[in-house]
Amino acid sequence: IIDVYMGASNLPTIGFALPVFGVQDDSEGAKGIGVVVGIRVFDKNIFDRLKQLGDTTETSETILIRSTGSMVEYLSPLADGSAPLERSLALDTPKLASVFALQKPGGFAIKRNYASKDVLVTSRPLAGPPWVVMRMITRAEALSATETRLKTILTVFTLIIAGVSVAIIAVWRHGSSLRATEALEKARISSERFENMSKFMNVVTNNQPTKIITVTADTKYAFANEPASREAGIEPKDMIGKTMASVMGPAQAQAYTEINSEVLERFAKNNDVEEARAQHIHTFGEEDSDDFSVIKSDHIPLSGGIDHPPSVLMTLNDITDLTKERRNSEKMLNQLIGTLVSVVDRRDPFSAHHSERVAEVAKSIAEEMGASEEDSKTAQIAGKLMNLGKIFIPPDLLTKTGKLTDKERSQMENSYMVSVDLLEDVDFDGPVVDTIRQFGETWDGKGPLGLSGNDILLSARILSMANAFVGMASPRAYRQAMTFEKVSNILLEQSGSKFDRKSVSALINYLENRGGMEKWSYFRDKPKEVEGE
Repeated sequence: IIDVYMGASNLPTIGFALPVFGVQDDSEGAKGIGVVVGIRVFDKNIFDRLKQLGDTTETSETILIRSTGSMVEYLSPLADGSAPLERSLALDTPKLASVFALQKPGGFAIKRNYASKDVLVTSRPLAGPPWVVMRMITRAEALSATETRLKTILTVFTLIIAGVSVAIIAVWRHGSSLRATEALEKARISSERFENMSKFMNVVTNNQPTKIITVTADTKYAFANEPASREAGIEPKDMIGKTMASVMGPAQAQAYTEINSEVLERFAKNNDVEEARAQHIHTFGEEDSDDFSVIKSDHIPLSGGIDHPPSVLMTLNDITDLTKERRNSEKMLNQLIGTLVSVVDRRDPFSAHHSERVAEVAKSIAEEMGASEEDSKTAQIAGKLMNLGKIFIPPDLLTKTGKLTDKERSQMENSYMVSVDLLEDVDFDGPVVDTIRQFGETWDGKGPLGLSGNDILLSARILSMANAFVGMASPRAYRQAMTFEKVSNILLEQSGSKFDRKSVSALINYLENRGGMEKWSYFRDKPKEVEGE
């Protein structure tokens, strides 16, 4: 058989060729003497046979197709007007119905036809020629009846659901109306209770001496009771939104703000109110001035909400009068200490003011190291009292210019232990006596008590550093004052062995970067009592 091709008349043509044998030849093993060739044009009559009688669909088609190389050819006319053999498409065209028909004869699927429309397709191969009969119809037409039924069912169900919903809503509205009435009554009662509770809390907070305020992280007031507003001279409602600095002044505001920041930071980490809260005692102003005050502050973190950010509840108690007796006692103690120090200073002109200078330097070192107020005050008091034991040293030994004997040197170096014995039974606020006792300890543990490193009180480490600095920077009966540069070099050499590295760094930083050299330059001056000698 000669497969369909486009003939000379530009029409699809098919042919056949058969051999011709001799009349007398035996058919078995006979050789043909010729060939009979038949050619026929595919006329309309052949293609009409592809149409199905009684078919009332509009988009169904029955098409002859074949595979030629990498293409699929349409052998029969198409519904879009394409003539036989006029259209061909690539076999790798995605989801092409004719490709599916060639590859899976007898199969059924939803694919796309030559016009890229979704179609339902099936096919059958022909027994003789390599052709496939493909039957297809557009998806829209094939499923239109089903979709219509589905739409009808959906509409019915929608109406049923709508009816049921209306009934449910009607029942719900009736029930919710009853519940709403009940809820409104409960809300009214709750509102009255809340209002009464608010009035009660206002009475409680406004009729006691403690100032109660709430401030946000940016120091703005969120609440203030009447005692707080009376002190500020502003109505409580007018304080809301103002910063603490604008109401109470920058000094107090800064002190409270630093504490609030630490409280909020701790609360953000662990969400534990008790662990995050803080309590402090502040002194503002000069003690002898009219505006001097001692304030005890409590800082309690408050969680943020939808309508308010995280904040701190502060209670401020003025305890100026309550601490007056204690402050008077401290003043008397300082005066007594000053008197004792002056007694020691008079016995050794070269050591005059040594104790006061040690206390001053100790305070600066403590501040530079960020030490607590207790450690700072302890180091200062200990610095003033550490030489009290020199009262029992003969004046001629204190002012001796020659070389000291071992016994004399031991007596001088251990005089601070006499101070410890004298002060042992005095009740100080901090570990003053222990600070003096540990004054001779070294960082590497080679001191008399064998303490080393952080086992030595911080106040004692600060005191040891301050005393060494003042001693080297001041003139003595047996030598001139050393320069600050030489003192710094000596301290650096002994850092980590005799002295705490941190205290050495703090002192040198204060000398070089915070004006310490200029501030303490007078340390190097000779005492007036010996200038004329």
